Amino acid sequence: MLVDSHCHLDRLKLDKLDNPHLDQVISDAFAVGVEHMLCIGIDKTNADAVKAIADQYENVFASVGVHPLDVENMMSADELIAAADHKKVVAIGETGLDNYYSKDSRAVQLESLEMHLQVAKQLQLPTVIHTREAQTDTIDLLKSYACTSKTGVLHCFTENWDMAKKALDLGFYISFSGIVTFKNAADLQEVARKTPMDRLLVETDSPYLTPVPFRGKPNYPRHVRDVAEFVADLQKMPLTAFAEQTTDNFFSLFNKATRIS
Repeated sequence: MLVDSHCHLDRLKLDKLDNPHLDQVISDAFAVGVEHMLCIGIDKTNADAVKAIADQYENVFASVGVHPLDVENMMSADELIAAADHKKVVAIGETGLDNYYSKDSRAVQLESLEMHLQVAKQLQLPTVIHTREAQTDTIDLLKSYACTSKTGVLHCFTENWDMAKKALDLGFYISFSGIVTFKNAADLQEVARKTPMDRLLVETDSPYLTPVPFRGKPNYPRHVRDVAEFVADLQKMPLTAFAEQTTDNFFSLFNKATRIS
């Protein structure tokens, strides 16, 4: 079995499917061995949507948080705590820092990330971290709030091995998306080779970042298998063993989530 550790089921392009319904997405994923998914919250306007999807499907879990590019829809700490009070919410985030697309909002992003880390520590939930061209600030804040019992994951990782190693040393996991399959991603592929197997996750970040060989087409959770096959090859592991390990990793980190099989 596989887990899509980061997807946006409320944003999928369902009209591109033969059966334009989320049921088809779930069914298609199951057909290729993707048995669990984490549907990610990005701001206070979609928190109810991701929780409703998680309620609808036994094998889907949810997170709540504010993406660094959506800080205009910021939640207060009390609002985030209230949003997280749900049986299927297993993580805080997506939160983090993005100096690539929105360096001008750095101060607000830092404030937001710190608040998310405080809430996650209070609730003893892992965090889902977005980081892009903000290595020093991200690691410095993670150092301030990391603890041995609950850390989080640097999702859709695109930075260098030095940052990955620092995050791993703090207890964080590293997740790879379809970007790792791109022809121009040699440096990232090297990071994937070096990442210890007990700290590695795979994701689609769907509907974004469709992996090779489906680039240019809509992305769906079923494509996490393609990411897994690629990274398993980098790790020189059989897919079955890779799938088992990354699934165990997911449920170790997000231990409020319950396996369906």
